[in-house]
Amino acid sequence: MKAEPLLATLNRLRKDAEGDPQDPEWLALHHAFCFISYRMADFQRYLDEVGASDAPDEGG
Repeated sequence: MKAEPLLATLNRLRKDAEGDPQDPEWLALHHAFCFISYRMADFQRYLDEVGASDAPDEGG
């Protein structure tokens, strides 16, 4: 899984919620987007790590 499409989705959600900077939903989306965009390499590494564990268990 690539980080860029997830970040683009987060940005779209942030823009959809844009308006009141006191709104907790907008603040959460905005700061998550900013933090992740500054730490893209770390986020990609995280996705690489959890990607293997997110795969469905076979036989279980």
